[in-house]
Amino acid sequence: MQKSNSKLAVLPVMFGFFIMGFVDIVGIATNYVKADFAGMDDKVASLISLSCFLWFLILSIPTGMLMNRIGRKKTVLLSFAVTAVAMLIPILKYDFVCILVAFAMLGVGNTILQVALNPLVSSVVSSDKLTGTLTLGQFTKAVSSFLGPILAAMFAGSAFGWKAVFPTYSIITFLAMVWLALSPIQEQMVERSEISFGRTFSLLKDKYIVLFFVGILVLVGVDVGMGITFPKLLQERCSLPLEKAGLGNSVYFLARTVGAFLGGLILMKYPAGKFFTASSLVALAALVGLIFSKNLVTVLVFVALFGLGYANLFSIIFSISMLKVPQKTNEVSALLIVGVCGGAIIPPVLGVVTDSFGTQGAALVALTLAWLFMVVLIPFINKVKTS
Repeated sequence: MQKSNSKLAVLPVMFGFFIMGFVDIVGIATNYVKADFAGMDDKVASLISLSCFLWFLILSIPTGMLMNRIGRKKTVLLSFAVTAVAMLIPILKYDFVCILVAFAMLGVGNTILQVALNPLVSSVVSSDKLTGTLTLGQFTKAVSSFLGPILAAMFAGSAFGWKAVFPTYSIITFLAMVWLALSPIQEQMVERSEISFGRTFSLLKDKYIVLFFVGILVLVGVDVGMGITFPKLLQERCSLPLEKAGLGNSVYFLARTVGAFLGGLILMKYPAGKFFTASSLVALAALVGLIFSKNLVTVLVFVALFGLGYANLFSIIFSISMLKVPQKTNEVSALLIVGVCGGAIIPPVLGVVTDSFGTQGAALVALTLAWLFMVVLIPFINKVKTS
């Protein structure tokens, strides 16, 4: 389908993926908050990710219904507004309750953004470029995720401390909101009756959509779990202080950034199914390697390898799901974003596991077992026609 929008309309839409990446600060923030409040264990600290990602379970489908009423662009603008306000709360008052509220609002804004942004992309690019464009969006998101731990470490010595990252995010989000608001975008028209709980959940009658939904749940849960676990792993095995261990997350996100960039190029020429197969197996091998790694170099090598393998899987599952049911793009987006609540499910499990066994190695074993589901997905991804 030919799009009538100006090519420049793609730019503010794609910058939305940069704002989407702000949610990845939850990993290193959890470690900083735990350090700031003496006596906090991993189970309590994991409430931060729970407060953030629970909203993907609650609000994804209502957001799809709202998007159908007010349009994709206005829904994205709403997400920016909520995110900008959320990031001001820790500066106004810094205690554990306010942190939970701030990350809850960040989760609300990110839920709205993730439901609306992918369909908005489909309004400004042609269908044959969708997978590559969504992968480029994940590259943009990865750049944002990569910068988060670096900014937190840079701000650690400032007057506000690492928390200065929050007003920085608020200002950037506000500017993104103004840019998108001033950009004319012609959206595809949909009937108001198209989105409903019933129609959205009816997608679960398709076994492929069920599997892809669980795949998103596992992907996000493992990603958030890695963001929380990796700094603690570096502290435990490599005796690094939190500021330096936190920068280890930037190695992970840098690998994802490089992987997303390369993936965007590869997916323009090669089948998504084969690329998904190779990426899933590379990531699995990296997780197994991390379990047995003891020194800094091998730990960083394997986490970078995992980042490369992980980088493109979300966009592949998302785009293939929309191509599987092209007449229900909005419902597919809403349903799959419900799966992002995996970020609220897996980290608390990891908190219990690490508190029980007293080692981050146990968390890595749990993450590896969860990742095996991605291997299960391989034949189903390859069966969906993408052209």
